[in-house]
Amino acid sequence: MNLDRYDRRILEILQQEGRLSNQDLAERIGLSPSPCLRRVRALEEAGIIAGYRALLDAQKLGLTLTAILSISMDRHTPERFARFDAAVAAMPEVLECLLITGRDADYQLKVVVRDMEAYQDLLLNKLTRIEGVSGVHSSFVLRRIVERTSLPIP
Repeated sequence: MNLDRYDRRILEILQQEGRLSNQDLAERIGLSPSPCLRRVRALEEAGIIAGYRALLDAQKLGLTLTAILSISMDRHTPERFARFDAAVAAMPEVLECLLITGRDADYQLKVVVRDMEAYQDLLLNKLTRIEGVSGVHSSFVLRRIVERTSLPIP
């Protein structure tokens, strides 16, 4: 799908204000509501707009500890990776799981928990019990400098 200036603007605005009404969106991009809605629907059908979500404040929910984990696997087999992928996908504490290259680790996880005790429970009773996990290196977030959910629109 070729994106024109209207499509790009729609994407920029909706990333910042996903609950904006179609009327308000149309006014901001300089289109009438009907063509604006058609464009939004086309972007959704093309999978460029993958969904809409509410962003929650972890601190206000009592989730005060964020950690970045580097996970090493003992063997690099499709079965090991598939088991690990399924196990971490089922853990609500895991916000992000990336299969990575170029480091001593195979995976990088971003997790959020209530406190150090909850982190210890996650580490000892869940993560290290996944078959194939041979090492975990943890780094704790002291302060967020940049936290975006918006992608740059080319």
